[in-house]
Amino acid sequence: MKITLKVWRQKNKDAKGAFKTYQVDHASPDMSFLEMIDVLNTSLIKKGEESIAFDHDCREGICGMCSMYINGHPHGPLQTTTCQLHMRTFKDGETITVEPWRAKAFPVIKDLVVDRSAFDRIQRVGGYVSVNTGGVPDANVIPIPKNIADEAFDAAACIGCGACVAACKNASAMLFVSAKVSQLALLPQGKPERKVRAERMVAQMDAEGFGSCTNTGACEAECPKGISLTNIARLNREYFGAMLTSYEVEVGGGD
Repeated sequence: MKITLKVWRQKNKDAKGAFKTYQVDHASPDMSFLEMIDVLNTSLIKKGEESIAFDHDCREGICGMCSMYINGHPHGPLQTTTCQLHMRTFKDGETITVEPWRAKAFPVIKDLVVDRSAFDRIQRVGGYVSVNTGGVPDANVIPIPKNIADEAFDAAACIGCGACVAACKNASAMLFVSAKVSQLALLPQGKPERKVRAERMVAQMDAEGFGSCTNTGACEAECPKGISLTNIARLNREYFGAMLTSYEVEVGGGD
């Protein structure tokens, strides 16, 4: 396959970026998109040029590091991670445009690499269970209805890749935050802190500069793990319920 790539190149967050065009003449249809970038980078290095910086880790669709905006879609035209996107998805001779995530809360570090530590800070203020649960109980000691367990598991499948933010016209992080709130609020172990969790995580999300949700559904459509919009509805219920009964209003504030 012969592919033309228009790739966003930017030295750092303060530098002015621009698209640069590259040709890949021997891309195998069985290559993943990241492997194709590897081939391009190898040729660039041989020419004495600087390679394209991009994020990656597991390359198995687990970690969510492979954040590329490809032809107008986070991770590319399929609802999967970039590392699981193969070149057979594209046509021979096609021109492919590759950009970083575009969001105020995800500043570009270099080329296609963005700083997604905002997600870590949101998780840090409330996405955990701090109660002492003791040893591991038997499976039937705390009975949880299967439908509730399934919902919690589905929410926990979020890998925090940021595709929802990149897909949203407002760069909202509501799908990510709602998944992290849901996976704990649904289970008995997460209920004692459910109110303060919702308040703190929403407050931190706003502080990071993410936009508001307008329910267009783009986040769910592009999410590689199929996180449902119903989690956003649950987050709204958790948050407004907490605001009616709690004085917790500051990020990292007291109980």
